[in-house]
Amino acid sequence: MADPRLPAAYLMPGTSSFSDFLAAEAPDLLPSRRAVPSGNAGDLAPHGTTIVAATFPGGVVMAGDRRATMGNIIAQRDIQKVFPADEYSVVGIAGAAGLAVEMVRLFQTELEHYEKIEGTTLSMDGKSNRLAALIRANLGLAMQGLSVVPLFAGYDLHADQGRIFSYDVTGGRYEETAFHSVGSGSLFARGSLKKLYRDDLTAEECVTAVIQALYDAADDDSATGGPDLTRRIFPVVHVITADGGHRVTEAEVAEIADRMLAARMQRPDGPAAALI
Repeated sequence: MADPRLPAAYLMPGTSSFSDFLAAEAPDLLPSRRAVPSGNAGDLAPHGTTIVAATFPGGVVMAGDRRATMGNIIAQRDIQKVFPADEYSVVGIAGAAGLAVEMVRLFQTELEHYEKIEGTTLSMDGKSNRLAALIRANLGLAMQGLSVVPLFAGYDLHADQGRIFSYDVTGGRYEETAFHSVGSGSLFARGSLKKLYRDDLTAEECVTAVIQALYDAADDDSATGGPDLTRRIFPVVHVITADGGHRVTEAEVAEIADRMLAARMQRPDGPAAALI
């Protein structure tokens, strides 16, 4: 009869990092250890595109479009690219979609494992550093075209403010001010936010601003999907404050998108910013 007890490694005090534990006990389960064909494998997998985040007094908003592409083909119209990392943080994915989702799940488990082992949550800097380590571990696959470049944001309970972190494929971590965007439409989204963003936005105004930015990105980038009125597919939007994070309901996002599109019937390029 097989011994029903867990292996000794599962019962011994150890690291608070779940990914380090996994690397020691079952390294083949890590996304970065998967074998892929030689050469550039980027065209073999769907890619997620544009993610936008912006802070407001009392919190931070993150939103992602719903389109995934394979070259010039739309692979999926309703993919989810923004996920809660824990109660006070959220992560958005750009890059190889399958690997990115696996990395998000590993990151979620990493934060939960730390909290169970240490009895407290990681700081925002600690969370952003753990995500950087996961991205760094994926460098080998990134060099073969399967890159994952997430955007991380959350509410810092110690600093009492929303914070945004961006990354490069080597795991380099950079804190952003006010707003940021990643993905193929990121340049257009950031350009849009430059004219829309104010540091005194309310939560609803900030949500509206990031939805406007995603629309502007979709207007110039074919890999970014705009609001799909016929299928009623709209961006995924999360708001994080001192009370925790929540996903804005489909009905609320649809209402904002409908108002925005009605206004764009009169001004297709969106709202104008003051010259000074």
